[in-house]
Amino acid sequence: MNALKFITCGSVDDGKSTLIGRLLVDTKAVLQDHLAGVQRAGKNGQYTDLALLTDGLSAEREQGITIDVAYRYFNTEARKFIIGDAPGHEQYTRNMVTAASSADAAVVLVDALKLDWKNPAMELLPQTRRHALLVKLLRVPSIVFAINKLDAIDDAALACKNIESALRKFAQEAGIQITAMVPVSALKGWNVADTTNGDQDAWCGYTGPSLLSLLEALPNTPVETEVAFSFPVQWVEKPHAPTLVASRPALIHDAGAATQGRRVFWGRVATGSVEPGQTVKVFPSGQTAVVSQVLSATRQPQNKAAGHSAGIVLDREVDVSRGDWLLAEHGSPEGQRQLNTTIAWMDDAPLVTGRVYWALHGHRWVKVKVQRVVHRLNVNTLAEEEATELAPNAIGHVTLALQEPLLTLPFTQSRILGALVLVDTATHKTSGAVLVN
Repeated sequence: MNALKFITCGSVDDGKSTLIGRLLVDTKAVLQDHLAGVQRAGKNGQYTDLALLTDGLSAEREQGITIDVAYRYFNTEARKFIIGDAPGHEQYTRNMVTAASSADAAVVLVDALKLDWKNPAMELLPQTRRHALLVKLLRVPSIVFAINKLDAIDDAALACKNIESALRKFAQEAGIQITAMVPVSALKGWNVADTTNGDQDAWCGYTGPSLLSLLEALPNTPVETEVAFSFPVQWVEKPHAPTLVASRPALIHDAGAATQGRRVFWGRVATGSVEPGQTVKVFPSGQTAVVSQVLSATRQPQNKAAGHSAGIVLDREVDVSRGDWLLAEHGSPEGQRQLNTTIAWMDDAPLVTGRVYWALHGHRWVKVKVQRVVHRLNVNTLAEEEATELAPNAIGHVTLALQEPLLTLPFTQSRILGALVLVDTATHKTSGAVLVN
């Protein structure tokens, strides 16, 4: 199986960094000197501060919070993993969105101690709801809820029952497909890497697999091979480019023979697949050509499908630059000058009607204007409320007008063609994550 890329998310201090630290320690992915560096003195002697295994920034260690996404790697006998530790603070929601956009799975932590766990009609924390909504909007394939810190509760079974009920109610209202719900103690390691739960059988009434066993069985994000071929051009290599001569002289003769002296268009196949003999058209110019060669990273002829990098050589010289797209001749979407979108707003300044931003789609930059804020989503009630602007970390529906057409599909059909990023024209800060409706 391919490596699973997953993130941990949820509200502040729910134990996300501690959970990842526990996974790293229990799978023996931490060196002894690194482990010794996170030992701390406590009331009952030395203890391991597991959160420090991922919180590497000095500001994170000083404040005891996660600010940026930290990626860690480990593997078991069954699988390799890439973990993204996403921050829980509301002001760092943009970092969480960045991590979730490419994740195969999300583990949403829920801190049982912060909830009115004795109340069957309890409310979840707003940031828990917001993060769960975001991973659903970003089409993360698998969503696992991990109910944490149950070791510190007297009646863990009751707490687990009521919290699971609240999560199912919220998921039903929000249209979230729950992959699994697992009770854990990240601090003590109960039900994380194995099912040892403090010498208790069926802890909290749970008889399923450990969190790690669940992660080992989760699927990767399926590649979009059912959508017509599309290829955003990232780099145009001229014949015998100086960089090629300087860095890979041994390939000059072979490269020239393979490409017949023509330019190579490098990038990653976004959707569909490409092979020699296939007719493609260039967006936005509309010119057509036939694929002469498809090259791998080692410059070997090889057909490529979605999710793989490739170099494409055409049978004739056409005007293609970075930011252009190569598309299937038939079945590709048409360029759009107006988009109805869902936006997760991440800038400190609110999104208001009339503002102009840069939009990045693939490797193409165009100017966009906020035509209308249709409504915003209330993360507590899930109601769509009338709005004239989106505040920081709000989610809402917005109509955008584009200076030049973009090649888009609804995000429900394509995570690549249906996603854009808005960038402030003055500060160059990432301002919003845009999903095409």
